[in-house]
Amino acid sequence: MRTFDPVQLNSIELFCKAAELGSFTAAAETLGLTPASVSRSIKRLEERLGVRLFSRTTRSVRLTAEGALYQQECQRALEQIAEAERAITGHQKVPSGLLRISIGTLYANFRVLPLLPRFTAAYPQIELELSLSNRVIDFVEEGFDLAIRLGIPPDSRLIAHPLEDAPVGIYATPGYLARRGVPQTLDELAQHDCIQFILPSTGRPMPWIFSGPDGKDIDLTFHSRLRVLDDALGCISWAQAGGGLFQTYRFIADPLVRHGELVEVLQDFGGRTRRFSILYPHNRHLSARVRAFVDFMRAEMKNSDTPPPAN
Repeated sequence: MRTFDPVQLNSIELFCKAAELGSFTAAAETLGLTPASVSRSIKRLEERLGVRLFSRTTRSVRLTAEGALYQQECQRALEQIAEAERAITGHQKVPSGLLRISIGTLYANFRVLPLLPRFTAAYPQIELELSLSNRVIDFVEEGFDLAIRLGIPPDSRLIAHPLEDAPVGIYATPGYLARRGVPQTLDELAQHDCIQFILPSTGRPMPWIFSGPDGKDIDLTFHSRLRVLDDALGCISWAQAGGGLFQTYRFIADPLVRHGELVEVLQDFGGRTRRFSILYPHNRHLSARVRAFVDFMRAEMKNSDTPPPAN
């Protein structure tokens, strides 16, 4: 296992400050050092790594590609060290800093984004950066602190806190049902236009889930000529335009049903839910800002009109 002595850690801190300010001189002034000492420290760091971290000219310094990658990882590591020390000594600071979160598009738009004004008001020192995407992310490579995703991850390296078990149903516009009729059985779906969402993780349609008359779960996988890739919001927009039947969450459809824009069908086969969880790597120190967001979301979902998940 590679170890780092205090001199090496000091060099890393100097490097990060110079990279942040884009100047050895500015970093030296900020830290109360001479520009020559900052330059020598970073030169020793480059020699130990065997790469150039900065491109130098007589007027400026600029990170190389390797330097930019090194700064990103070192800054994250320094923040984790500082937070770990504060947590151990009982002096955890007020939650602050950048929090990067990856969220699926539907859950982001209909569940998370409406809650964020309350979160940002409660934690004014936290910066939020959201990626709205349904793809599988790499926490380490992409630098995310948290993700909110459908289902329970098979990756044992992730900790998952359930947020809610969201009920689903089959919906269409009144106009579509007037033209094509109202399906009464699952077999009749073959006679309808069904708008499917293609899962980015598998490239296959997301199964439609039902509860049979005997109470057994039914996962219906079928081929439709109407498919949406990447963003499930497209299924909703397409269906709202009268394009066909689609399966979605009640937290999305209920307001549209109340306003007469959508009608739920096949209710005798309803009752199934899909679980949403908030995820983070288990080997990562849980910073104050991460803990604040996790606790906030779990409390909000507990107080919502959706039954909480069974643990």
